[in-house]
Amino acid sequence: MNSKKRKTTTWRILALINTIVTTMVLILLGMVILLTLTANEVGDSVKENLVVTVVLQEDVPTEDAQKLQKKLCAKPYVNSIEYVSKEQALKEHVESMGIDPSEFLEANPFPISMEISMKAEYSNNDSLLWIEKELEEIPQVDEVAYQKDLVENLNRNLTYASLVLLGIAVLLIIVSLSLIYLTVQLIVYNHRFIIHTMKLVGAKWSYIRRPFLINSFWIGLISAILADAVLLGLILWAAKYDEGIMQYITQKNLLIVGGSVLAVGLLITVVCTYVSVTQQLYKKTRRLY
Repeated sequence: MNSKKRKTTTWRILALINTIVTTMVLILLGMVILLTLTANEVGDSVKENLVVTVVLQEDVPTEDAQKLQKKLCAKPYVNSIEYVSKEQALKEHVESMGIDPSEFLEANPFPISMEISMKAEYSNNDSLLWIEKELEEIPQVDEVAYQKDLVENLNRNLTYASLVLLGIAVLLIIVSLSLIYLTVQLIVYNHRFIIHTMKLVGAKWSYIRRPFLINSFWIGLISAILADAVLLGLILWAAKYDEGIMQYITQKNLLIVGGSVLAVGLLITVVCTYVSVTQQLYKKTRRLY
């Protein structure tokens, strides 16, 4: 009786250890996924702040310029357009330089221009090259300008950051598999004689695996719920210190993180248990001691 009670206590302790280990691993994995998604949101935000300046010819009337603005707004690569009139361009120049060129030129030398913010998927040099060519073919356009080096550096740095985060995620998955597999093996090893006895009396392997898989399912589910709760708490805690964080952590990303943590938690625990029990089933009697 004491032996049975001791085995039950040991099993509960191992199950608790497995739950704690799985929860910690899922928290780390969820943080990496959230960081990756947030980095993509930040990258898209930065890309959409990149501006392509379209300078119109000096003799283009205001009405034609405004019609051109509406036409460009319908383009698939345009996120937004800021219309800069001649008067506004002159005012900004005077405010920044402190000199009014119209006083000695007796005319406003600044043409109408438009500052186009591109959609994130078009903010790369390959797309901007054909967009620049398309804009330059418009008769009213005199010049198209954007910071090519900035675009190239930004996309290169974002690519490097994505690769680093992907590498960390893969490494974390490998480590998590190892840790969870070891803790699951301890639970299965503690029941090795029961497994062997059931095998000797003719129990099907699927029947022997079932209770272990059900137990692992609940451990994975509880661990995933705990991990999601901790991650949500950390996000809310961080938002108290900087509310701007929430503009990059979207509801869609939260659902992706929560779903990923749940799926990985269930998959890893169940698969590791299946493999561990199967290994015990293949073992000969002499290898149990």
